[in-house]
Amino acid sequence: MFVRQLDYLVTLAREKHFARAAEVCCVSQPALSAAVRNLENELGVAIVQRGQRFQGFTPEGERILDWARQTLAALEGLKQEASMSLDKLSGTLRLGAIPTTMPIVSLLTGACRTRHPELRQLVLSLSTEEIMRRLDAFELDVGMTYLEDQRLNGFHVQPLYQERYMLLARDRAALGGKTEIGWKEAAELPLCLLAAPMQNRRIVDAGFRGADAQPNVVTETDSTFAVYSHVRHAGLFSVVPHSLLCLYELRDDMVAIPLVPELSRSIGLISLAHDPCSPVVTATRNIAAQIDLQARFDAYITGTYQPITSND
Repeated sequence: MFVRQLDYLVTLAREKHFARAAEVCCVSQPALSAAVRNLENELGVAIVQRGQRFQGFTPEGERILDWARQTLAALEGLKQEASMSLDKLSGTLRLGAIPTTMPIVSLLTGACRTRHPELRQLVLSLSTEEIMRRLDAFELDVGMTYLEDQRLNGFHVQPLYQERYMLLARDRAALGGKTEIGWKEAAELPLCLLAAPMQNRRIVDAGFRGADAQPNVVTETDSTFAVYSHVRHAGLFSVVPHSLLCLYELRDDMVAIPLVPELSRSIGLISLAHDPCSPVVTATRNIAAQIDLQARFDAYITGTYQPITSND
């Protein structure tokens, strides 16, 4: 049995197509098919359901696939452990983040790169459900998501910060110079919000429901960049987590004020609760614990944030 056979198997499960899996693995389709058949012969069980096209795995194949994923993850951890003995952690940090945390992920990955310059990084924008699925399938190392979710039981959870929700506006004059605003009053403004299926939008909708208010949503988008653009250039308003204020430059012509009563949600890192834990995951957890994201984001509200200059 060769490691590449297990890699072919896991890739086939992900791509669900022999030709695409072969292309990803940089081999011909006949070579990949032969490797899978050889693995079946060696183990004495049928792994893949045979047909004119890929039809999935047999029940036995699904169990073997789980072992293949664990074996490859363990091998990667072994390589990382060996690199750590040389004080040069290598490999790839695979991180999945919910869309509203993507603008601040670089605060973590940047610190990781400073400490471990030979560590490559793959950052993907994913839903919480997809992050959990990929962690279980050993396709991710860590995820960044909301922590108020019963489905996270069984995962290792590391809180990072409490996000607080703000009203984003073109300028303070449009709000009559207010220093805070109620949800019911905000609901009457023309709003650009993230799309309804997104987890962040469900949180914002809950804030309006708590105030017995129906928001005046005129534009929906799945992009945090588009939210900023519509507030800045289309005369709309939005409700955003205060962590996003690091993306939206709050110059004289942009302002964010707190919504009352305050709405907040906990954001953190999740990973598999395995022991031993891979060196990449351990390193990421340790670095995340040293970054005070809460103080950084709260400074946007208090007005004490000082932008980092090239001399810092």
